[in-house]
Amino acid sequence: MPAAAEPPPPLLVACALRFAQAALRSAGRAGPVPGALLRTGMGPRAAERAVTRALERPGMRRAAVLATGFCAGLVPGMHPGDLVVAEETRDPRGVVTCTGTALLAGALARAVPGRTVHTGALTGSDHVVRGQERAQLRATGAVAVDMESAATLWTAAAPGRPVAAVRVVVDAPEHELVRIGTVRGGISAFRVLRALLPAFHEWHRSLLLPRR
Repeated sequence: MPAAAEPPPPLLVACALRFAQAALRSAGRAGPVPGALLRTGMGPRAAERAVTRALERPGMRRAAVLATGFCAGLVPGMHPGDLVVAEETRDPRGVVTCTGTALLAGALARAVPGRTVHTGALTGSDHVVRGQERAQLRATGAVAVDMESAATLWTAAAPGRPVAAVRVVVDAPEHELVRIGTVRGGISAFRVLRALLPAFHEWHRSLLLPRR
């Protein structure tokens, strides 16, 4: 009797803030593929711990991992509500190359028409970036910065595992936050993030299709 086929790998969507988790949950828990929504807590260490535990759960060993939430844009002309799709994530430990960036950017453009989608390097930080430090990070070629994506993808990186990061800009060179709590009032960013879940599932489904 032939062995049962192994089920397709699920999708793990990781975000840091309760605010982001609420936005994603409001889009509906049920998705077209098996998966999980993980709130990691704020900062790279919290992300590492939470993602490590999540991937140790039954059925999650081969899960695709997508980090999402909010970010600070580094490129002049960015606006709150713009989207950033990482081509790679960076932190002091190194670089993780993302999977299917063009497919994901296209899915996002269809999910939220009219929103600008930026692609490029997403760099990690252990604190909120402001002022001159923003310009210094931009000089490295990064287009945005956040505190969890690089740590999430570094922790998840494994041969054959798809990884990606999508962030909604809430803070940009001409629109700098006064304090991190301002995110809670970002109704526009909340609405954008809430609309993204179908695009995440579209990206995940595309990875399961046989390659020609």
